[in-house]
Amino acid sequence: MTTRSARRTRRTLRAFGAGASVLLALSACSSSSKSSDSTAQVDVSAAAAASSKLSGTVTVFAAASLKETFTELGEEFEKAHPGTKVTFSFGGSDTLAASIKGGAPAEVFAAASPTTMKIVTDAGDASGTPATFARNQLEIATLPGNPDRIASLNDLTKSGLKVVLCDKTVPCGAATQKVLDAAGVKLTPVSYEQDVKAALNKVVLKEADASLVYKTDVKAAGDKVTGVEFPESSDAVNDYPIVELKNARNAEAAKEFIALVQSPQGQKVLTDAGFLKP
Repeated sequence: MTTRSARRTRRTLRAFGAGASVLLALSACSSSSKSSDSTAQVDVSAAAAASSKLSGTVTVFAAASLKETFTELGEEFEKAHPGTKVTFSFGGSDTLAASIKGGAPAEVFAAASPTTMKIVTDAGDASGTPATFARNQLEIATLPGNPDRIASLNDLTKSGLKVVLCDKTVPCGAATQKVLDAAGVKLTPVSYEQDVKAALNKVVLKEADASLVYKTDVKAAGDKVTGVEFPESSDAVNDYPIVELKNARNAEAAKEFIALVQSPQGQKVLTDAGFLKP
């Protein structure tokens, strides 16, 4: 090799080495940048997950007819959100609405009729607009086996038959009065009860021969009662609205519980119990 060729070779090698160094440096910067971006993404994701984690107690005021389904959904909610606790107050919707209006602390209200929900919304105690999540209709509950052979509303007027009804101020009582008026039937009950579970329990305890309650309550009672359907029940189907309350102390958990009730999972629990879809 000539001296001139050797010089050219040395210059080429030096240039190649410099270029390689630049490429390595750029590659290192790119790798470092990607690593930093990835770390940043992980940090953001972790922060988002931490901020979305629910905890604390959710207090739900709910119509008595929702006892079985909401208790089940409450257990599901606690499993899905460790660290949360769902507590319930079940009763007549009008009584619950009055308690909320009076300042009783709660996050969620689920009523058995829009009328009782209106007590809460008119008082300015609701956060947002109530949403209907289920519907329900009446059925006659009789003693097991239906020994009095009750087949219609008119049969409830039989002499000596002890019939119990829901008080007219609660949704099941208002619905009862509506179907009785539609059928032209007048009843003199032995008692008026403050919620549907109390009315049903009179039959379960054999303190009454029959009662007008929701289909879901008859189903929940199993073989403790026998249900008798009647066509007039379609004249008084109750919508069930739910809403987050304005002074909810655990608003995020309240929203998530309502979302569960409205979800396919929640709707399945409700329809399996006999509720109608909204």
